[in-house]
Amino acid sequence: MNKKILGIGNAIVDVLAKVNDEFLITNKLIKGSMKLIDKSEFENLKKNIKIEKIVAGGSVANTISGIAHLKGKASFIGKINSDNFGDIYKKSLQDINVHFSYNEKNEDLPTGTSIILITPDSERTMCTYLGISSHLSAHDINEKNITSHELIFLEGYLWDKGISEKMFKHTINIAKKNRIKIAMSLSDIFCVSRHKQDFYNLLINDLDILIGNENEINELTNRKNLLESINQLKELKKLIVITRSERGSLAIQDGEIINCDSIKVNQIVDLTGAGDLFAAGFLKEYLDTSKIKKCLEIGSIAASQIIQKIGARLN
Repeated sequence: MNKKILGIGNAIVDVLAKVNDEFLITNKLIKGSMKLIDKSEFENLKKNIKIEKIVAGGSVANTISGIAHLKGKASFIGKINSDNFGDIYKKSLQDINVHFSYNEKNEDLPTGTSIILITPDSERTMCTYLGISSHLSAHDINEKNITSHELIFLEGYLWDKGISEKMFKHTINIAKKNRIKIAMSLSDIFCVSRHKQDFYNLLINDLDILIGNENEINELTNRKNLLESINQLKELKKLIVITRSERGSLAIQDGEIINCDSIKVNQIVDLTGAGDLFAAGFLKEYLDTSKIKKCLEIGSIAASQIIQKIGARLN
């Protein structure tokens, strides 16, 4: 089985709901953030929302699903339980031709779930109960999972637990040994704040490609503005992709800056997955050996399509 890209990430079932700003204030939630919650907080929130949609999510899984939609060859590894949400998760990937490279079993913890609260301004606020997903370990990844791919795509969110950090390093070692490229997304600004030094070391020592938005990149470099960040990152000789919402995107490659405009849309419905789908378009084209400018353009098209519908799936 020769798939081009393997995504490794938190396997999270997305539960989408529309709420007003008051709901966020009442529940002490910061708009646009991702908050980790425990099981009781999860159950409490779930009682107070009207569910619009349930789908397999998690940042990297969204990207991998997008690549499959664009007819790319993609696989995914994420830890689920053999429970109801786990079944929904696995089926929803297999239905879109994503190879799910993980054998689920009965676990002590349930399959991870994220309640995604969409406010009238289309911003999304996530409350995530990681469940078993955060226990993805080095034992869940073997060499043959990795060697049949050209690129491994990891998410910053995975760095949140000691056990996952070891898995990260284990995966990187196998990839490097087999000359497989390694890409990573920065996930979110709070994630970057927590692991700034680790992420910068990963970028310098291990990664071939880094994808993040403007705020995440500035946080990573400890700089006040993007120009300063770019000047610092140009020295690293890595492929660094930076998204800037309506201001478009850019890539730093071999010290050169490649810019791309965003695509104007009539109405933004939901920003969930905009970054994930940008990464899907970009990485699919990159693996098809397109020029970087085209990779940015296809990423922008995918992002513009996803923000005009609810959820993070194009299909």
